[in-house]
Amino acid sequence: MDERIITGDLCVIEGSQWLAASCPRFKAALQQTGPLPLRLKPEGFAQLLNAIIGQQVSVASANAIWARMERLDLTSENTIAMASDDDLRAAGLSMQKMRYARALSEARIDYNALRALPLDQVIKQLTQVTGIGQWSAEIYAMFSLGRADVFAHGDLALQEAAKVLLDLPERPKEKEMRVIAEQWSPWRSVAARTLWAYYRVVKSREGIR
Repeated sequence: MDERIITGDLCVIEGSQWLAASCPRFKAALQQTGPLPLRLKPEGFAQLLNAIIGQQVSVASANAIWARMERLDLTSENTIAMASDDDLRAAGLSMQKMRYARALSEARIDYNALRALPLDQVIKQLTQVTGIGQWSAEIYAMFSLGRADVFAHGDLALQEAAKVLLDLPERPKEKEMRVIAEQWSPWRSVAARTLWAYYRVVKSREGIR
């Protein structure tokens, strides 16, 4: 596999410099955002479970539920497999998220093997699991696997930030965002970091967890 892996702040700086040199609008945005966060996260089951917990709830709610999951020791494949509905309900999971958590547990993904797969195969394997959509798979590839050239095309904050940055008449939908983001290859994940930071600057809203 020859895909670039982000391993530290120097990689993010390199990507930022490439984007600034390639696009004056990114240069201006980066002057407003300042240094970008690394945001690398651990690999494995808990990170994907955390992504499921965060679906369609506020950041504060997701953090509160995850804290309860940790306190109740419900963050591993085995503990989820053995947990009752009452156990998961006590942590704050809806019936739908119980089903998603169990599906992820039953999938028994080989997380170490994901490192060696091309990005499209990583996304394909993850999205075969009920409850893991394109966005969650892309976020996992970006932050847990450190892939430098991946973008969360369906993310509303990224779409809105792209609209403002590029002075578009309306927020681009996922299909259009895929076309737009092509120009930021091979540093699309740094472009995403920039746009999330820029979103907070121009909108003063929450970004992603």
